[in-house]
Amino acid sequence: MADELRTIPRAPGALPGLGHIWQLWRRRRELLRFVEALGDTGPLVRVDVGTLPILFVTRPELAHELMVKKAGSFEKGRLFTRMRPMVGDGLATAATEVNRRHRRLMQPAFHRARIAGYGEVMSSRAIALAESWTPGQLLAVDQVMGEHAIETLARTMFSADIGQAAVEVVRRDVPTILKNMLLRAVFPPFLDRLPITANREFDAAAARLRQVIDEVIAAARRSGDTDHPDLLSMLLAARDADTGEALTDTEVRDELVTILFAGTETAGSTLAWAFHEIAGHPEVEERLLLEIDAVVATRPVALDDVAKLEYTGRVIQEVLRQHSVTLLMRRAVEPVELGGYAIPTGTEVAFSLYALHRRLDPDAGRFDPDRWLPERRQELSRASFMPFGAGGRQCIGDAYASAEMVITLAAVLARWRLRPEPGHTPREAVAAMPHPDHLPMRVVPRSG
Repeated sequence: MADELRTIPRAPGALPGLGHIWQLWRRRRELLRFVEALGDTGPLVRVDVGTLPILFVTRPELAHELMVKKAGSFEKGRLFTRMRPMVGDGLATAATEVNRRHRRLMQPAFHRARIAGYGEVMSSRAIALAESWTPGQLLAVDQVMGEHAIETLARTMFSADIGQAAVEVVRRDVPTILKNMLLRAVFPPFLDRLPITANREFDAAAARLRQVIDEVIAAARRSGDTDHPDLLSMLLAARDADTGEALTDTEVRDELVTILFAGTETAGSTLAWAFHEIAGHPEVEERLLLEIDAVVATRPVALDDVAKLEYTGRVIQEVLRQHSVTLLMRRAVEPVELGGYAIPTGTEVAFSLYALHRRLDPDAGRFDPDRWLPERRQELSRASFMPFGAGGRQCIGDAYASAEMVITLAAVLARWRLRPEPGHTPREAVAAMPHPDHLPMRVVPRSG
């Protein structure tokens, strides 16, 4: 271990030779509590995974400095290196220069004009979902919203004539991968080889997903028709404005897989928690229903409605604040100063948006959508709320995800109220985005 790191406060509970790895494995279901509690030790805290020291940033200003002001001193870290076999060199894992090139090529696919087209798919899928329910039906909302997010994204990614097989595989296999991906990325590689059910299911699901997307890309290439509004067609047709270069089939596959993982977990988890929070806060629900009735009534929700559904958007923001991304990492590529400490080249630095957002202010434990009113938002620093990251690595699909969540919430609440089933209090399951372990809710008509 570099001498510079010995002066940084270390999280309690380390064991000789093992560091905190035994504590993390034994308490892996409590990983969220572990990272949240690190803030009590200091702004920068050392956690030892075996003999590997990882520095955790526990203050939003330092996280913003890491992602924006000193981004050039860091590359994607160990977490993303471990994810590369699963998602290849997509935007989440690619080196800086590759990331910049791919982002330039992909940006038009997430332009507002394109999202307007996707919005029609989002709205029609949300309406179909709401119309499939019956009064009194008991839903596993965590599962329903996860499947809805997967299918909605898949249907914006692939044209209808070649994408059905891909949609079916995505619907089946993405949940299996997401369930295990974070822990697989955090723990040492040798654990991947253990002959346990979780590893076998994960490996099989990842292989099937890559195979079916490769087949869909090949089918699209053979057809020669890329004049579709879906994401795959746009990626195949994209050309670098300076060089005229296109993405290879492998690069297209990696980007589609990355978007699948990032997009479905964010939307599915956030929507599930939103229905839970709305049901637990009647005053929030009533304001939502009044706004939805005033803006869209019973007609389909359009992309233009999203900006008008201001309170609905604030509810989504507050849910994102309370249930943000569990863990992100960077690796120093040169000596750099952070939080008053000298950080040597090669040091792994981690931060949890979940933990940072939960220490936003003394009242951060309260669900309060109005904290995102413009006049109150100005009281917070720019770095205090970063649900989609910040800087050059900010999520390219943030506008897409926000639109999907607002549209889905409005389409469902225009028809139904969801009520929690007595006897179960949902817990946060550890994943890239912490989702409810189980969320049974009953469908009640708006008139009920």
